[in-house]
Amino acid sequence: MATKAVLTISSKNYGAWALRGWLMARFSGLDFNEHIIPPDDAAMKAEILLLSSSMLVPSLQHNGLKVWDTLAIGEYLHEIKPKAGLLPADVKARAHCRAICGEMHSGFSAMRGSLPMNLKAHFKGFKVWSRAQSDIDRVVAIWQECLQTYGGPYLFGDKPCMADAMYAPVVTRFKTYDVALDADCAAYCARIMALPAMQEWVGAAMQEPDEIDELDAEF
Repeated sequence: MATKAVLTISSKNYGAWALRGWLMARFSGLDFNEHIIPPDDAAMKAEILLLSSSMLVPSLQHNGLKVWDTLAIGEYLHEIKPKAGLLPADVKARAHCRAICGEMHSGFSAMRGSLPMNLKAHFKGFKVWSRAQSDIDRVVAIWQECLQTYGGPYLFGDKPCMADAMYAPVVTRFKTYDVALDADCAAYCARIMALPAMQEWVGAAMQEPDEIDELDAEF
């Protein structure tokens, strides 16, 4: 008998990569248990503060296999749950989706560094410096292109997919740091925040103790 999948994640308030992996698992329909590592765990600090070049959180254990790295988790979930729609059915849309997921995975370092994920906080009128603003402008351009090309309400059509999971922590950053957005992107952010899975994650984040005092590195 197969054992239930286990997704190992970090802080729900600060863990951007944990949120991405968790949303992918939720969107896929996989039945899984959460294993939340404690704040003083080395893997937690590595993910939150980017102290390691090799991120092992989040990770998914399923049917005797352990998969880490958020994109690898997403691709694996797509293989075992192909009807869930984590990637678009159309080959060109699928390639586009993978491209913007990869860009999120490897890029936007200035935005990560100056606008770290913190669901409990809100900084009204936050001053964004120019390099981070360039990253924000690129994210907005990606969202606008996807919404216009695929018709919304999500990045690749009528249901959230891997790309929406990858950009969901950016949605929370824009909310936390009071980033001004055009009407279409603001509406997209509201749709992401209204997803039941996001509401569940945010609710749990609000219950976390404030045990991580410094977030002075990009993540």
